[in-house]
Amino acid sequence: MAREILSSHQLDQTAKFCALCRYDPLLFAERAWQWGEGALEGQDIRVWQAEIMDTIAQHLLNKETRYDPLRISVASGHGIGKSAEMGMISTWAMSCYAGARVVVTANTEGQLRTKTSPEIAQWFRSAVTAPLFDVDTMSIKPYDKGADAWSLDFSPWSEHNTEAFAGLHARKRIVLLMMDEASAISDKIWEVAEGALTDEDTVLIWLAFGNPTQNVGRFRETFRKHRDRWHNVQIDSRTVEGTNKKYLQELVDTYGEDSDLVKVRVRGMFPSASSRQFINTELIDKAYGRHLDEGQYDFAPVVLSCDPAWSGDDHLVIAKRQGLHFEILDRIPKNDNDVFIANKIANYEVLYEADAVFIDLGYGTGIKSVGDTMGREWRLVPFGEAAVVAGYANKRAEMYQAIADWLRAGGAIPEDQVLYDDLNAIQTKPRPDGVIQLLSKEDMKKLLNLPSPDCADALALTFAYPVQKKAVKPMGRPRGQRSVQASKVYQPHGED
Repeated sequence: MAREILSSHQLDQTAKFCALCRYDPLLFAERAWQWGEGALEGQDIRVWQAEIMDTIAQHLLNKETRYDPLRISVASGHGIGKSAEMGMISTWAMSCYAGARVVVTANTEGQLRTKTSPEIAQWFRSAVTAPLFDVDTMSIKPYDKGADAWSLDFSPWSEHNTEAFAGLHARKRIVLLMMDEASAISDKIWEVAEGALTDEDTVLIWLAFGNPTQNVGRFRETFRKHRDRWHNVQIDSRTVEGTNKKYLQELVDTYGEDSDLVKVRVRGMFPSASSRQFINTELIDKAYGRHLDEGQYDFAPVVLSCDPAWSGDDHLVIAKRQGLHFEILDRIPKNDNDVFIANKIANYEVLYEADAVFIDLGYGTGIKSVGDTMGREWRLVPFGEAAVVAGYANKRAEMYQAIADWLRAGGAIPEDQVLYDDLNAIQTKPRPDGVIQLLSKEDMKKLLNLPSPDCADALALTFAYPVQKKAVKPMGRPRGQRSVQASKVYQPHGED
């Protein structure tokens, strides 16, 4: 197709139009394409698309918020027109801001090259500003060769090559980052992008679109842990103009309104569990902040646990479970002072009249040795030892199964976001023999860029071995006679 050359008058009119729409992508979209004609016959901007563009407009028209980062995440079912929205918004940004910096990425390079890039390109080619831009497979740039920093780049993400996302700078202009199928984009890319959107006096817009296929990861957390920083939009495909309502209803009739397939593919909701998630999120949600009367658990043995940490960003966690009740007693940064930690555990043991203390064998031998010198009967737990119950690869998998069973029985966990995230993050590792094996903590860090599930491991440790309630406590006192000295020494949230 030959390039259309605009006359001076046409260039002037186009410049005035773009200036008029600088803070209003919806106005731009309404006038930049010939809706209802040619390739757009019978089509118009969809309601949800207009609402997203109006959200951007309201943010930019307000001088108080204009240069604050605007983050919008859209979780939806299939066929709602996400690529069209990305095409309209990116065409607006490139047309209305000289020196615009736009980066588009997707879950895979194949998705980016064969679907995202071609669909966005067609919106550029059909807009009234089309003569301004040279549209290539993996980039869109103005024909003005002197505008080197003015570009849209289709950038495949890579955990080992994040330069494209680290270099998102266009001071006093606009930075636009768009993610397609955002559920499957690495957390590391999200983190790099977060740090890159830092220019002052710059329009900063981050849009994440996707079917909510994963119940863990940064896209999921835009609707949960980080929802206060994101404008969240959840779209049911059945409510959108132009979708195949008959087919969507067939999915609902076949699999059920509350099935994970319908939640993800039709309703735009996150699944109850991801494909490899070990503990169902609905179980965790029901247990989160559940209130129990003391009489529902005070008859049960008291079990203390310690998950030590000596390196990296890991945390040492000391916890307590009594029947259906669980709480975190201490969570502190990595600590290799075994004497200090052993004294903490000893104080908790006396204060809560614990019937058993279980410590992770990894980094826990020193703590156990100090406990031995105190006359304590603490027990080390090797996560990798053989499971007692058949069908589990090791002790770790067996203990996490006990957590799932405990949650089903009515177990209660505190309103602790770290613990909640830890439990949701535990995933299985497929095996041909059907034996249940969990993804190791090392692989969770390396492959999924997730932190060590220290709080969840502390809960798991409380199920390591059967425990019976003792008639006499470790210090030789009958039950109920708490040590006054221990109560004075005990400092659960401070330093000794």
